[in-house]
Amino acid sequence: MLTALLSDIHGNLEALNACLGHARERGAERFGFLGDLVGYGADARGVVEIVARYAAAGAVVLKGNHDEGIEEGSGYFNDAARAALQWARETLTEEQKVFLASLPLIVRQETVCFVHASAAAPERWDYIDSPAAAKRCTDAAETCYTFCGHVHDQVLYFENAHGRMSEFRPFPGTAIPVPSHRRWVVIVGSVGQPRDRNPAAAYTLFDLAGQKLTFFRVPYDAMAAADKIRHCGLPSSLAYRVELGI
Repeated sequence: MLTALLSDIHGNLEALNACLGHARERGAERFGFLGDLVGYGADARGVVEIVARYAAAGAVVLKGNHDEGIEEGSGYFNDAARAALQWARETLTEEQKVFLASLPLIVRQETVCFVHASAAAPERWDYIDSPAAAKRCTDAAETCYTFCGHVHDQVLYFENAHGRMSEFRPFPGTAIPVPSHRRWVVIVGSVGQPRDRNPAAAYTLFDLAGQKLTFFRVPYDAMAAADKIRHCGLPSSLAYRVELGI
């Protein structure tokens, strides 16, 4: 059974729909949403509506730092991010706010761990940006496979023969063997705001039975998503980031 892992959607409805369609076409039957459903983009309400339906059907859904910002405040975010969070607060329904507030920070299911940031103190929102950080994450997860978001990138870390973590940069669309005798930390990429100068949405497919992993980039109408950001009066910098993938 294939599992689609999607993270950092950030209110980008066009990117979310493109990734969900792409995943279903490839046979995905399970879904995991690894946090940051809101923030930056114009469609927080539409994104949360879709993800809540998937949650009701059994999908794993986690809380990200921007989701937490809806209830806890946004003091440590920059001005543009704070503006987007305020827009989300104004447009989300009360039921959707309760849904976001109820989401867990981390979920473990047998050999798999799901977390937005790091399994080592997930509430601190630390970034997995080095092999050392990946090692702390997998040690805390105590599972074979750990799936994370938060970094807005696609990176695979694996445990080498010396017990240390090594970094691998995947090529989109190429299946990677991930045998269970090693430990793996998978940074699945950002659906709604990639930052590698490629605006195509990013997500990952995981085949647990086949022990394979495939990272994908999915083209979508980024201009439409950016135009919505401008139309609702959010900072133009947020629109440029979506258009240019920065």
